[in-house]
Amino acid sequence: MVKGRIDAGETPEQAADRELKEEAGYGARRIDVLRGLTLAPTYMSHVSWLVLARDLYPEKLPGDEPEELEVIPWKLQELEKLMLRDDFSEGRSLAALFIARAWLAAR
Repeated sequence: MVKGRIDAGETPEQAADRELKEEAGYGARRIDVLRGLTLAPTYMSHVSWLVLARDLYPEKLPGDEPEELEVIPWKLQELEKLMLRDDFSEGRSLAALFIARAWLAAR
């Protein structure tokens, strides 16, 4: 799961493509904004945009990460196995994968 900020003047799609290249070394030919997610909507105004990147191709941009991320492919059909792993516990990422799987299944 790639995460990052939207720079001034960028759309969520542009920011997602840039962050994907900086953090994971891939670009996307297709990016769909699925929805916004909030952590605590009653007292925090921050919105994280959930986007789905598809038709990936290798492309790196210099990033600001202290170390390269390890890319581990995982099948959405095996999401139940992933969600029970001790080394995958970040809630936004889990929610994003379930939403993405449902979004793809509806199409």
